[in-house]
Amino acid sequence: MRHILLVSGSGAARGNTAALAAAFADGARSAGHAVESSVLDGELNGCLGCGACRRGAGSPCVQRDMMDGLYPAFGRCDTLVLASPLYFWGLSARAKAFVERLYAISVEDRYPPRDCALLMTGGTDEFWAFDKAEGYFRFFTAALGWKFLGGVFAGGCTGCEGERGIDGRYLESARALGAGI
Repeated sequence: MRHILLVSGSGAARGNTAALAAAFADGARSAGHAVESSVLDGELNGCLGCGACRRGAGSPCVQRDMMDGLYPAFGRCDTLVLASPLYFWGLSARAKAFVERLYAISVEDRYPPRDCALLMTGGTDEFWAFDKAEGYFRFFTAALGWKFLGGVFAGGCTGCEGERGIDGRYLESARALGAGI
């Protein structure tokens, strides 16, 4: 059984990214995995680059925000799944801030081993739309020594200004990814 931390960097509580994350979580739970979900909907700042977390073993980040609750959750997981809408061909600012703030948990620039996956939604269905975001995710997770288990990239989503819509095949792909991990 895996202990999965599913972090969603979308501000839309009932949006397409939330639907994709929920489908993944359903699949993972059906396979007997424990899933802890967190939506980055509170105060969350990017890394300040102040170096306070480097001043000594166990030094925490000086910022007090929702990462205070996410660091312990990250410590409990063996698999991190990041869900994000595609914003300007990259991760959302919320998701990017979460990634930056993981710096505080490194020890001598080493990170605890994790498996990881990426779930993304976007309005465009161009074949290249998710390339930069996926490339960034795969680059930084490989640099941390993490194993990429896969991703679901749901293009053609609708509803930024109205009713949300995501193709059911992407929801099924997310369920299958969750069940297959």
